[in-house]
Amino acid sequence: MTTQQLQRPVGELLRQWRELRRLSQLDFSIQADISTRHLSFVETGRSKPSRDMVLHLAEELDVPLRERNHLLLAAGFAPVYSESALDAPRMTAVRAAVRQVLTGHQPYPAVVVDRGWNLIDANAGAGLFTEGLPLDLLAPPMNVLRASLHPEGMAPRIVNLGEWRAHLLGRLRRQVALTAAPDVAALLEELDAYPCDQPEPECELPGPGEIVVPLRFRHGDGELVFFSTVTTFGTPLDITVAELAIEAFYPADEATAAILRALPDSPPRP
Repeated sequence: MTTQQLQRPVGELLRQWRELRRLSQLDFSIQADISTRHLSFVETGRSKPSRDMVLHLAEELDVPLRERNHLLLAAGFAPVYSESALDAPRMTAVRAAVRQVLTGHQPYPAVVVDRGWNLIDANAGAGLFTEGLPLDLLAPPMNVLRASLHPEGMAPRIVNLGEWRAHLLGRLRRQVALTAAPDVAALLEELDAYPCDQPEPECELPGPGEIVVPLRFRHGDGELVFFSTVTTFGTPLDITVAELAIEAFYPADEATAAILRALPDSPPRP
């Protein structure tokens, strides 16, 4: 959030979030169980909300934890949500859980990213995707979406680039709509400008036999087919934890699974 946004009154910021969620004052007052009059007074600055009211309205609007702190500051209160470095002692259990997921997913690729899709951690299987990429795309903090869609990155090896690119950009647009994060919006603008020589579907329609959007990746003389799942922490109270996501890739056919299990250093998998 910019300095200008931090200086805006809390009521104006709450109204911005309400409008972002496409809720009228009446609809939101019913949802939040407060009177429309009270909500109107808060949004216009005629009434100063309590700390608990700010947190209640933020919860009902599904405001991300980082932005809830901004709302509290704008209302004159101290932030309540911490932002811990991942290597901090209090994050030991989080690090262990993440590493357990990554290790347990071998030999299939899995990555951990932050809100801006910067790489936090990965298992050995993820090296399949980054092998041969230029150093500038791999330099920390490596952005996995940039590395995926950049014309010098993974893009030339993605068989269904138009379909996969539309899927990733669609996901990013939904994230921008949910979080209103300027850095994520800037990343979307950058990626959207990358060239693509394949048609990009305006909506995701399944092909024959497909139930998820596949990633079709060239490997040697053949093609690997994946689908992915995204895991987040269900009850985060720390900004860092709330913004972590683990994307795990699974083989979409037995041929892909067999190739991955046969790669060097791949542990046996039931």
